[in-house]
Amino acid sequence: MDRPFVVIAETIAEGALEVLRTAAEVDVATGLERNELVARLATARGLVVRSATKVDAELIAAAPRLQVIGRAGIGVDNIDLDAATAAGVIVVNAPDANTISAAEHTMALLLAQVRRVAEADASLRGGAWERTRFQGVELHGKTLGILGLGRIGTLVAQRASAFGMHLIAYDPFVSDDRAARLGVRLGSFDEVLATADFITIHLPRTADTEGLIDAAALARTKPGVRIVNVARGGLVDETALADAVMSGHVAGAAVDVFAIEPTTDSPLFGLANVVVTPHLGASTQEAQDKAGVAVALAVVAALAGELVPSAVNLDLGPRVGDEARPYVELAERLGRIFAAFSFGLPAQLTVSASGGDIADAVRAIARSAVKGTLSAVSETPVSFVNAPVLAGRHGMSWREEAVPEAVDYRSLVRLTGTVAGKPRAIAGSVMAHRGAVLVEVDGYEIEFPISAHMLLVRNADTPGVIGRVGTLLGDAGINIADMAVGRGDDHGAMMGISLDQPVEDALVERLSSLEGVLAARYIRLG
Repeated sequence: MDRPFVVIAETIAEGALEVLRTAAEVDVATGLERNELVARLATARGLVVRSATKVDAELIAAAPRLQVIGRAGIGVDNIDLDAATAAGVIVVNAPDANTISAAEHTMALLLAQVRRVAEADASLRGGAWERTRFQGVELHGKTLGILGLGRIGTLVAQRASAFGMHLIAYDPFVSDDRAARLGVRLGSFDEVLATADFITIHLPRTADTEGLIDAAALARTKPGVRIVNVARGGLVDETALADAVMSGHVAGAAVDVFAIEPTTDSPLFGLANVVVTPHLGASTQEAQDKAGVAVALAVVAALAGELVPSAVNLDLGPRVGDEARPYVELAERLGRIFAAFSFGLPAQLTVSASGGDIADAVRAIARSAVKGTLSAVSETPVSFVNAPVLAGRHGMSWREEAVPEAVDYRSLVRLTGTVAGKPRAIAGSVMAHRGAVLVEVDGYEIEFPISAHMLLVRNADTPGVIGRVGTLLGDAGINIADMAVGRGDDHGAMMGISLDQPVEDALVERLSSLEGVLAARYIRLG
């Protein structure tokens, strides 16, 4: 198979390029005009950008083979997520790469503002020695209000705690127990505004958060409050903040992000007690290196058809933990086996995830099973993103079931559905020493490793059938790697056979005609 072609539209770390080159042909196409970039994307399966490249519907349409867009950073404001999703393109970013840098920059701006560092620096460079003019305030003993207690907000809380600050936060998605472990008291949005001496913002920019800190919100803050925004532009109304600073209600502010970027014009720029920086939250060598490498790894995984936890346009529910990840991979293989064994798709596929380790990951497991099922019949490459669209085209829906406890196995994934009027079922698990195993086919309990080449043979439960099957395979030079036999309620039996090499259709027909063999299916996953 040809190596995928990936276009790099903006500068990323050399380590990231090395990661990409292990799995793809890489075209470093930085500094191009838009029409030149469009031309480069004609055969691209991957595109990597930072914040400057506008990846809109037109650009996505110009890349008909595109599978993944990687954003070397957190924000994806420059990418049309709806257009990408409609085209079945996964959008990945590097959500954890700049957390430390952003948290440190938050503290840097907070300290610079309260100690008036920028003003004092300019004064001294201008030839004045004004110690009494630049009196500041201490952080110790003051209350810090944190809007958004996610990854960055948590790091800010930890650092502020070391300064001896009291912590209160607003985040409707964080439990009281988690906040308590961080030494943070949770409060309502209005309670944080009214209580905090300092407010730092760590929220995404969404329809719900845009303009969150407006004139009305600022009026509800504690007189003398100081505000720091290193999150996203547009969360704070810059004009309203400037007015509140000039009135004296807000003692000062520090702002790293703006509603329109780049910008050299804001009502905040003329205020001496406001510290501003040009979106430097992620501008450290470490953050840039980590962002590039993280997104490169995500792009490589997406090109390989693997689950990418950092996919922005894919709702997989709770974060998939290390325990559940092998079951996500198992589900895709089970889906492919289901479709191949059943010779078709069900109108509705039910995907059950049983066991405490994987029940919470049922959404990701189900999406993976659907992806695998469709891959067996679709001429269009199937991804986690376009699977729902392709399922609709094939007239298939799916249902998820999360079961707290599994029977006989620690965790189990089971697929059921009706194909051509016949109920079908298949189940598998992951074992420590055997890897992925098939444990049930249409009610027959069997246990054998899932491999690249497998035979499923339904047969009469009579002596000699197993020997005849083994002899035929042996005479054909086919080596059996593993085998299991299960009995069913219909007085029949099922053989599951893992093979070391592929089997020709003619040999499968000969198997099907053996005495005692009712049906034989060859399934190739490799």
